[in-house]
Amino acid sequence: MGSGDGVRVPVALLSVGFLCVLGVSWFWSFLALLGLYLFSGGWRFLYIAACTFKRDLFGLYVLLRMKSSLSRHQRARSTITSIFAQRVALHPDKPALVEDSTGEVWSFSELDRRSNAVARWALAQGWASGDVVAVFMESRPFVVALWLGLAKVGAEAAFINFNLRRDTLMHCVGVSGAKGMVFGAELVDAVTEVRDSLSGLSLFCSGTAPAGTLKSLSAQSLDALLAECPDGPPAVTHNKSFNDRLFYIYTSGTTGLPKAAIVVHSRYYRIVMFAYYSFGLRPDDVLYCCLPLYHSAGNILGVGQCLLFGVTVVVRRKFSASRFWDDCVRYNCTVIQYIGEICRYLLSQPVRPSESCHQVRVAMGNGLRLNVWEAFTKRFNIKRIGEFYGATECNCGLANLDNKVGACGFNSVILPNVYPIRLLRVNEDNMELIRDEHGLCVPCKPGDPGIIVGRINPDDPLRRFDGYANQEATNKKITHDVFSEGDSAYVSGDLMVMDEFGYVYFRDRSGDTFRWRGENVSTTEVEGVLSSLLNQTDVAVYGVSVPGVEGRAGMAAIAHTTDDFHCQRFVGDVQKRLPSYARPVFIRLSPEVDKTGTFKIQKTRLKREGFDPRQTSDRILFLNSREGCYEALTEELYNDIMQGEISL
Repeated sequence: MGSGDGVRVPVALLSVGFLCVLGVSWFWSFLALLGLYLFSGGWRFLYIAACTFKRDLFGLYVLLRMKSSLSRHQRARSTITSIFAQRVALHPDKPALVEDSTGEVWSFSELDRRSNAVARWALAQGWASGDVVAVFMESRPFVVALWLGLAKVGAEAAFINFNLRRDTLMHCVGVSGAKGMVFGAELVDAVTEVRDSLSGLSLFCSGTAPAGTLKSLSAQSLDALLAECPDGPPAVTHNKSFNDRLFYIYTSGTTGLPKAAIVVHSRYYRIVMFAYYSFGLRPDDVLYCCLPLYHSAGNILGVGQCLLFGVTVVVRRKFSASRFWDDCVRYNCTVIQYIGEICRYLLSQPVRPSESCHQVRVAMGNGLRLNVWEAFTKRFNIKRIGEFYGATECNCGLANLDNKVGACGFNSVILPNVYPIRLLRVNEDNMELIRDEHGLCVPCKPGDPGIIVGRINPDDPLRRFDGYANQEATNKKITHDVFSEGDSAYVSGDLMVMDEFGYVYFRDRSGDTFRWRGENVSTTEVEGVLSSLLNQTDVAVYGVSVPGVEGRAGMAAIAHTTDDFHCQRFVGDVQKRLPSYARPVFIRLSPEVDKTGTFKIQKTRLKREGFDPRQTSDRILFLNSREGCYEALTEELYNDIMQGEISL
């Protein structure tokens, strides 16, 4: 309800009271109230309420069911391992995990036994509740058995991105405080590079490493050790409960070094349950997970459906656009996971028979761009898109419950305070929250861009913010005096927009929006347009500083491997689709665009190198606005721009 409604209602009530004093009946007073409310604009609120009532009612059902389950498990001091044990008892022989590369099927009882062996091995190493073990391997069912077994004795896994090398790899191992490290044989070379920095850590290798490698690394074969361990429940468990630490998931590191986000048992359960009920999943579903298990989308949202709700999960080591639909048909998958870019990659593939004869009914994930959404659902006949917004550590998750195209979720217009999240106004130049005369944050009106925040309540599993292993990083995500004096809230840093119906749309990542010619440019929107013009090619858009020019000029790095880039046709298409201030001033043609392991575009290096042709062997083009075309940026032309001799 908007501020106008908050004024109209009291005025109308006073009017009714006045009519009653004059002796007018309650019936006529009510009609007068209704007429005054509608005449003053209240009809719009009633229209919105009617349009969103069904959505909000379902949202309230999901919220109440979550609160009830979370409260029950909190009272029982449940853990993920104890909840999983109930699933094992319920259907021990049902397929739990399927390894795509081998076709091997693990039943729930087998997953339980393998994790028991891990738990006994961990105890034999002298590890106890609270100790951390770094996990550095490609995705496979054993990763699940490994962290589950560690959790059975209270030890905590720290999932390291298997694409990391050298300094960044050592940073992630270091911030976790790990006592040991388990790595896959496929990553022996990466471990060898940093071996001297791993002194003090016990090293264990899973898989078959080249002869002599383990000895040179002073590492042991984990497979051999586990073969000797009994697979019955460990004799020693732990005293952890629902709000204690389970493991660490690292942020993607798109804006700096990765941070180790703390995942407690209740958070794991909340994320899994949120998706299960929001998107209509069922115990008989088969979920296809091609996302890395070092990431929360794969290891929590995907695998969690198996551990907590009995869904069978197919684990693929790495995403393959050409094999995706073939795999779905082969394993009779009914649910798929995506990160937005995955959908774009699938659309760029040639048409194949398997894409039209699968049984997939739900696609759940986040980051599905508006310009890809409808083309994806139409071509692959996906009935339901379970788009959501959230991060591993955040307490302000949203979900699209009713297939609203482009929306990542909603907040009720009828009862906005039921779920305490808000979009708050910010200064888009520095992303600082704007405050009113009382020092409180200012809510956004429909259509205004703002940052999404969630009120923190450490006693409520839905509202907790457990932060990161680094306390300084945790403090940076918390702000105070938000809704009322003395409160605190988690600040996402992501720029969003909400319409008058309460639907929320992702606009940009914090720091990506830039100003040019007095206008704010959304990199996400420009990337979507350019990518669609180039047949779903990878595109990274960012702003670069130019001496003597206010704001930042737009630059687009485009994955292009040949010399046949049609500049004239491209600039014509750009002029039709983008306003003048959003058109890239510079184009960088690269063999590929830097991405994280979960297909998020990385721009740190690109921003650092800017448009200086001496910094890269990539082709760089400059938009000659007078001629209306892109031309090659030579060192001479670069120097002229830097000296202000060429106007942008």
